[in-house]
Amino acid sequence: MTVMTLPALLDATELDALPRPAYAVEPGRQYPLGATVDDHGVNFAIFAPDATAVELLLFASHDDRSPIATVRLDPEVNRTFHFWHVYLRGLGDRAHYAYRVHGEDDPATGRRFDPEKVLIDPYSRANSKTLWNRGDACRPGDNLGSSIRSVVVDPRDFDWAGDRPLRKPMRDTVIYEMHVGGFTRSPTSGVKNPGTFSAVVEKIPYLKELGVTAVELLPVFEFDDTESRIVDGRRLTNYWGYSTMAYFAPHPGYCVKPEIGDHVNEFREMVKALHAADIEVILDVVFNHTDEGNHQGPMYSFKGFANSAYYYLVPEDKRFYYDYTGCGNTFNTNHPIGEKFILDCLRYWVEEMHVDGFRFDEASVLSRGEDGAPLPHPPVLWQIELDEVLVDTKVIAEAWDAAGLYQVGHFPGARWAEWNGRFRDDVRRFVRGDAGAEGGRSLVGSVAARMTGSADLYAWNNRLPVNSVNFVACHDGFTLNDLVSYDGKHNEANGEGNRDGVDDNMSWNCGVEGPAGPDVEALRDRQVKNFAAILMLSQGVPMILMGDEVRRSQGGNNNGWCQDTDISWFDWSKVSANDHIFRFFKEMIAFRKRHPAIHRSRYLQGSAGPVNARGLADITWHGTRVGAPDWSADSRVLAFTLAGPDDGSDLHVILNMYWEPLDFELPSVAGHGWCRAVDTALAAPQDIAAPGAEVSHPAATYRVEGRSVVVLVNRPI
Repeated sequence: MTVMTLPALLDATELDALPRPAYAVEPGRQYPLGATVDDHGVNFAIFAPDATAVELLLFASHDDRSPIATVRLDPEVNRTFHFWHVYLRGLGDRAHYAYRVHGEDDPATGRRFDPEKVLIDPYSRANSKTLWNRGDACRPGDNLGSSIRSVVVDPRDFDWAGDRPLRKPMRDTVIYEMHVGGFTRSPTSGVKNPGTFSAVVEKIPYLKELGVTAVELLPVFEFDDTESRIVDGRRLTNYWGYSTMAYFAPHPGYCVKPEIGDHVNEFREMVKALHAADIEVILDVVFNHTDEGNHQGPMYSFKGFANSAYYYLVPEDKRFYYDYTGCGNTFNTNHPIGEKFILDCLRYWVEEMHVDGFRFDEASVLSRGEDGAPLPHPPVLWQIELDEVLVDTKVIAEAWDAAGLYQVGHFPGARWAEWNGRFRDDVRRFVRGDAGAEGGRSLVGSVAARMTGSADLYAWNNRLPVNSVNFVACHDGFTLNDLVSYDGKHNEANGEGNRDGVDDNMSWNCGVEGPAGPDVEALRDRQVKNFAAILMLSQGVPMILMGDEVRRSQGGNNNGWCQDTDISWFDWSKVSANDHIFRFFKEMIAFRKRHPAIHRSRYLQGSAGPVNARGLADITWHGTRVGAPDWSADSRVLAFTLAGPDDGSDLHVILNMYWEPLDFELPSVAGHGWCRAVDTALAAPQDIAAPGAEVSHPAATYRVEGRSVVVLVNRPI
């Protein structure tokens, strides 16, 4: 045992409880990985099976360019098989540290050891990028003075006040996809610390009023937002955050005081406040690749510890990386250490940070084996599926990747929900006014399948409506406003000559490209309400994009990944300017919650199933005439009746995406009469009624205006 005497590791202004001025260096343990604090010191452990030497660097503060001590690990004492470890008795919370790792530098065999590069711990709970220079991590030479510092974090030091994950049923979930920074970064937000976790807390009353049950946060794991370029006077950077640097560390750019290493507690305060408002927290996670990129990218972590274990390398020449993600590299998710890393990370965010779920970016990558080919039973996906710590955690897959593997309806596992891209595409085309047929089914038939939980995609392997996350817009693509305002993308501000982004958005500008006069804007309001109504009336799990409820626009930019500007930010002036749209979304969400027939846990059976006390099957299909649905390729109309519970109300839904008004017959229910709850063709507040204020409609038919949705509820008469 070696005893070392050091000056205080942190300034007194940064931490009240200073670490002891002396500590003992002991062998330590190989588990758990990362920097683990106990009552007497800190255990450090890393995976580096081919390393020949490891140095642990200790820094006095976040902006020290040189370490105050270097602990050289002895392979005879501080190594157990694949792992290097050391215990520093007397060291405490908030200490700053990093590594240098020695070994063979032979990229052709997959080894990229470079002791001149300072590395952060893959398991670090917080990091400081005060000195960070990305270019220095890409070039040969020592980057000590411009490297990142990891921070020792003691997760025990937080008062949860009884908080825990909420475990809401998936069938009752309404998701709000949002960007932590962009939600409040606009000067219109009026918050104390714009763009931070704490600012989200200030806006919880807004989320509560809207009625969403969960926020799905674009990546909050640390990413590199320092690299930038200027285009037309705008600073472009990595705004979305889909290139992760550190998977256990909250992004410092969302913290009020990242320099003191309080990232973890700032995130926890947000989670605790959201839970207190009965709102779950789902994290968008990116395990398919890392920010180290390809052979020309920076080395700051995984490459320098175990390059050939953490990444898919080209077998013929391991200098190069397989790129199934479109981001330069692919994480080796089904290597034993990759699988362990992912499971350790997810468990940490559930157990220590109390998050309620995860959405996995390009999740199909996680189904690939070490040779890159899809596996029938991918170990990491099944481990997540079956893990006892994660059993009540929501898991959502983006069931495709950049290399063309598309698994919507076929993603491995049983409880995995999927972003249903088929829902998005079919509903967009239908509301645009398209008709036609594909694969032997008309578009209106496909819309019927989407609105009833996509049984054609999921029922074949005993999955359920909750396996379908339904959405019309998400962060990647047009906002809902832009979907009804632009025929083509307008990405010039991205500096790539409008070549980036998807070309076919299945959008319609209602006759004018971009901002228009009152008549066109009124039609756009109607189209936005049509999308909102269809989304909330569909079986499955609805997801709304941040700001769609107030017609947030990106000016036709459908690829805002680099726009940490007012192009992407939530403009809070829209809340009052478009309060009628906000009200429609709010009431539509509330309507969904009041009517269990819209969010069933099992598929609808129609005439093959039981009937309720009023003799109605769970669903009956119609067209303009009762009992006569039009499934033809030319059809643009669909109507259906949903049976409510014996002591509740039934619903009758009419969709007319033809551009002229049509008269629809209404079914007769003995002892009950129909009342109008929703008509998107009407101006607010008549477009949607508050509960109990529905308008009686005694006629046997209902005239439905072109491009509109009507919902009727029945009442005893």
